[in-house]
This record gives sequence, C-alpha cells and structure tokens, in this order.
Amino acid sequence: MANSKNDKAWLQLFEKHRIAEKIEQQGSFLISSTTINEFREARLMTKFDYKSQLPQVFAKYNISILPTARGSYILSNMETFKVFENNKIAITKIDFPDFLESLNYNNITSESTALNCAYVSGIIQDFIGDEALKPTVNGRMGSSSFQFQINSKKGILPIQVENAQLEIDAGYEGRDALHLVEAKNSLSKDFLIRQVFYPFKLWSNKINKPIRNLFLTYTNGIFHFREYQFEDPNHYNSLYLLREKKYMLREGVITRELIKRLLKETRIVQEPEIPFPQADSFERLINLCELLNKSGVLSREEITSNYDFDQRQTRYYTDAGRYLGLISKMKEEGEV
Repeated sequence: MANSKNDKAWLQLFEKHRIAEKIEQQGSFLISSTTINEFREARLMTKFDYKSQLPQVFAKYNISILPTARGSYILSNMETFKVFENNKIAITKIDFPDFLESLNYNNITSESTALNCAYVSGIIQDFIGDEALKPTVNGRMGSSSFQFQINSKKGILPIQVENAQLEIDAGYEGRDALHLVEAKNSLSKDFLIRQVFYPFKLWSNKINKPIRNLFLTYTNGIFHFREYQFEDPNHYNSLYLLREKKYMLREGVITRELIKRLLKETRIVQEPEIPFPQADSFERLINLCELLNKSGVLSREEITSNYDFDQRQTRYYTDAGRYLGLISKMKEEGEV
C-alpha cells in the first residue's frame, strides 16, 4: 500500500506507462520531467539520497533512477547506492581558532557550517595532508558530457549523460589534486554514489590534476571524513573506501570532579508513561534531535521521507526521544 505522495505518484506513473514491464523487456526506461510533472513535481520525485527513500514501487521491482540530462532520467534495475563501512575509528581532537566570533562550532546546523568549521580548524588540511589547500569550487553546475557503465540486473548497463545538473558542497584545490567534498549532517546506512561520481567525471575532464573524492558526515560533534576512489573511472560501481578518519573540535577535559558534580546535580524523575525505547543507536537519536532542532516541527512522514528512516524506525526513535524528554509530540490533524 502506497503511503507518501511520492509513493502514490510513482505508482500512477508505473501503471500508466507500464514502466516495470518495459524495464524487464528493454533493460531500462527513459522518462522526462514533463512526464513526471503530470502527477507531482519532478524535483520532489527524483531526489533520493538514501536507498530507504526510494518509493515503494521502486523497492518492489528493485529499480533505481539517475539523471541523464536536464529534465531527463533513466530507470533501471541498477545499483546506485553504496553501504557505508562500519569501522571503529579513534577520534582525533583538534583546536578551534579562539579568535573567531562569527563561527560557533557548538551550533552546527548545516553542512556548509560543518565544512567551514572543518576548514578553519585545519581538519580538512590534516585529513588530506596538504596545508596549501584553497576553496575553489562549489554549488550547482552542469555535468558536461560523459559516458559510464553501471551494474544492473542484466549485466553492465551503458549510460550517456549530457549536461545533467549536479551540486558540489565544497571543492578544495591543493598542490597535487582537487578534492571534492559531499557533506551530510544526517546519519545513514548508505549513500547515493552519483553524488560523488558525477562531480568526479566532470572535473576529471576539466583539469589535469587528479580528483580525490571525500565524503563528510557531521553529527554529535564528530566530523567523519572518508575518501573514496574509483578503480575504473568509467565504472560507477568501482569505488572503494581508501581511508577514513574522525575528528572532534577540542573542548574542556572531563574530570572525575566534573562527573561527581553532574551526578550530584542530576534530578531523578518518575518513569514516563511512554513505552521503553526500542531504538538501538543513541548516535542516531542524537542526530534526529539535531535535525529537529534545525527544522522545528516535523511530521513522522516528513522524518521518514527526508532522512534515512523507515516508518518503524521513525516511530522507535521519536518515542525514544519522548521517553528521554528530548522530543515533544503534537497531535496531527485527524489523530485521536
């Protein structure tokens, strides 16, 4: 049963144009934004940063989507996402410049602020190993023209891209390479490879220096940098994790006296009338609180649609936040 507006609109598109049947027969299906707009705005119907955000009809037929030009997309049984590695990494502490007043590293609510903090504190320079880095490229731009291959149900699928729109969160050029950064301030199990592959293809064809692909995840004060490399620059699925490192901007030292004081000052409260939390990651609960702090009031559907949660996880994590007194619930229209 379709739930979200995207689910319903894509189901109607699949039924009207027999998309699943044509993909099974032909291996792929091209669709325009004009066609998508018949049921819902294409810009809302084609942005899926995590696999869990794919519409239910996509998941049913194991289908994904990629842009091939401005206003043109390809649908196929292709592998567009990569699961993050789950390695245990020590955290490196870095000092924040004490003369800066316009940048508060204790209140990072966006990817751009996280990137600024990482740059001015020297985190990015440390990870890359180049003190001469300079910010050079960012924002939306055309992809130019390139071809590539991607893994699909029926083998290798060739794709031609002609000036599709892409976005680069940050680019830093050093003596030996251009480093392109994709940044997220939400935790997820996987990521859309296109977000690093399309910028990599664009700039590989524009400059002579090597392109290095960085992915930053910021949450709960932790800057998690990963560097990915494409073994075959023309194969979408050939990327692998080259290295990773975690950083934290230095704060006061936690002492035994501080812990004793906190224990003494902590107020014991009565058990709330909310089921005991079933959420299994406190890190993700903190991240949800950060996202709510930034966005204000969000419905459960909005949390499920915009972040890497399914409906069950959204309920578990919002209830865990309510249990701890960190999240309050407002009744939605029609709710008893």
